[in-house]
Amino acid sequence: MLEVTKFDIQGLFLPSSASHKGQNGKLLLIGGSHLFHAASLWALTVASRIVDLVHYSSVPENNALVAKAKEEFRNGIVVPRNDVEMYVEEDDCILIGPGMTRDEETRELTNRLLSKYPKKQWVIDAGALQMLELSNIPSGAILTPHHGEFAQLWAKRQGSSVKGKELIQDEDKMKEFAERYHCIVLLKGEKDIACNKEGDCRVIEGGNAGMTKGGTGDVLAGLIAALACKNNPFLATIAGSFINKQAGDELYKTVGPYFNATDLASQIPKTMKALVY
Repeated sequence: MLEVTKFDIQGLFLPSSASHKGQNGKLLLIGGSHLFHAASLWALTVASRIVDLVHYSSVPENNALVAKAKEEFRNGIVVPRNDVEMYVEEDDCILIGPGMTRDEETRELTNRLLSKYPKKQWVIDAGALQMLELSNIPSGAILTPHHGEFAQLWAKRQGSSVKGKELIQDEDKMKEFAERYHCIVLLKGEKDIACNKEGDCRVIEGGNAGMTKGGTGDVLAGLIAALACKNNPFLATIAGSFINKQAGDELYKTVGPYFNATDLASQIPKTMKALVY
C-alpha cells in the first residue's frame, strides 16, 4: 500500500486570481444537534477558509450561534432545516453528520437526502454515518469512519452486530466495502487508510497525541468536504488526511500535544499554503 506524500497533493485545485465568488466551491454543511454544538462549528470553521461559500444547516440554537459569529463566517448563509433541499441541489458538495446524534431524526434526514440526491457529491461523517442504511450510499460518496464506526459498517454489511470493542483494520475488508458500495472509505486512526471503488488504497502517516482531542475528526471532515467541492473525491480524501496530519505535526513542534480542534482548524490554511503554493 503506497504512502501519501506532499507530491500526491500537488494537483489540488487552486483559485484563480480572475475567479468570482462561487467559482471556488460551494459547500452545504448539515450537522449539529441539541446535544452537540461545537462539532459542526469546527467543520464550518475550516471549510469557510477554503471554499467561497458555506451554507450551514443545523438545529435552531446552532444556527443562532453561527449567526452571532458572522465575523468568522463572512461568506456563509444559515439555512433552516426545512429549506435544506434547495441548497443540496445548488451546492458542489454536501457534508452531513458532524455533531448529529444517533436518533431517529438523524436516521430519517440522512437516508432521505442520500436516497433522493444520489448524484450529488456527499461526505458522510459521525452521526449520519452511524445511522446510515448501506443501500443509500451514493456512488462516489466519501465515508470517514474511525475504527469503531467501520466495525459497525462492516457488521451491517455482514448482517451481524458488533461484539464489544471490535476493530476492523483489514485492508481487504476496506477494499471490499468500497468496491461493493462504489464509495471512498477513509479509516481514521494513528495511520489513516483510504480506499476507493477501484481498489486503490493509500496510507497516510503522521499525526501525534494532540490529534486525539475531541473535534479533530470534525475538522478533518470539513477539510475533505471543502476540497471535494473542486477536486476529484479520492484526491480530496487523501489530501485532506495528509494536510490534517501535517497541520497537527506543525502544531506539535511549537506546543507539543497541547492544542485543540480550534487550533488545528486555524493551522490548516498555513499548512496548505506551504504545501501547495
